[in-house]
Amino acid sequence: MRSYDKQSLSILVRKNIRKYRLMRKYTLQELADLTGFTHGYVRDLESLGIYKTPTLEALGKFATALEIDIRQLFDDIKEDN
Repeated sequence: MRSYDKQSLSILVRKNIRKYRLMRKYTLQELADLTGFTHGYVRDLESLGIYKTPTLEALGKFATALEIDIRQLFDDIKEDN
């Protein structure tokens, strides 16, 4: 079983937000509008060079906007994404 620390789990979730945003063909601004966050926040969240960890409330908003179960944000994704 894989072990996760806070940073690696945050990166996994952030990669999944991007993955599902692209699957829905949403722009950063469209996702921002759907979640109530700013364009800059969503952009920074997806930028793995900037360390941000979304709150559970934020994850709920992203899951709702992306029309997925919140658990999908924690799914492992291929390392090349």
